Amino acid sequence: MFKLAQKDVSSSISVCEIKQLCVAYDDSVVLDKVSFSIPQQSLCAIVGPNGAGKSTLIKALLGLLPKTVGVIKIFGQSINDVRHRIAYVPQLTTVDWDFPATVYDVVMMGRYRHLGWFCRPSSNDHAFVRDALQSVGMSDYHNQPIANLSGGQKQRIFLARALAQQADFYVLDEPFVGIDAPTEKIIIALLRDLQKQGKTILVVHHDLYTLRSYFDWLILLNKTVIKSGSVVDVFCDELVQKTYKVPFVTVCKPEREQ
Repeated sequence: MFKLAQKDVSSSISVCEIKQLCVAYDDSVVLDKVSFSIPQQSLCAIVGPNGAGKSTLIKALLGLLPKTVGVIKIFGQSINDVRHRIAYVPQLTTVDWDFPATVYDVVMMGRYRHLGWFCRPSSNDHAFVRDALQSVGMSDYHNQPIANLSGGQKQRIFLARALAQQADFYVLDEPFVGIDAPTEKIIIALLRDLQKQGKTILVVHHDLYTLRSYFDWLILLNKTVIKSGSVVDVFCDELVQKTYKVPFVTVCKPEREQ
């Protein structure tokens, strides 16, 4: 079973700070007065029911969706000033898999911000791509068309692309959905390794029973922030019930075997 030592991040410097964020589609409010901060070197989960605004929050944070009002600071700056320090892994369902690219091509895309205009990848860039593929156990698939891979394999490749970026803040939208158990183990092991390197990771997550073993920081979201803070302080039946708006739920159960 995975066991993640709970790290004291309560007094750390904030990598991401959001204050009074509101996002609306037409006349429908999706996020309402959302405020939270994410400490440096934390492994943070966003949890909430379907329709809670989790993916919308991620996209607004990254500047991919316009906000109605609110302040978003990453590393104390606007997203446009620090975009090169952020790696984003989207939901698999949002990607056009008919795009004609090989596994190696997709991972090399993670190096584009390190290349100048019209510059060809250097030997150093190729080394980063090979190392990233090896880290996710996909070296043997480097010449495969990305469309031919399984869901778990595609998720590994997108994580490899993120690793190749050499970012400081990693944002992953539902990386554990639709994948096999070996891929889940690889992903969480890599996220922990990034955390040990001083990186900060934000993950949209669904499985309540792995929260304690995978994460040390938690944001409970249902259109607004119900509570955010360390997993030890935030993850309890009362707050989960409030988030999911159900009369009874018990999350204080033994975590599933991994």
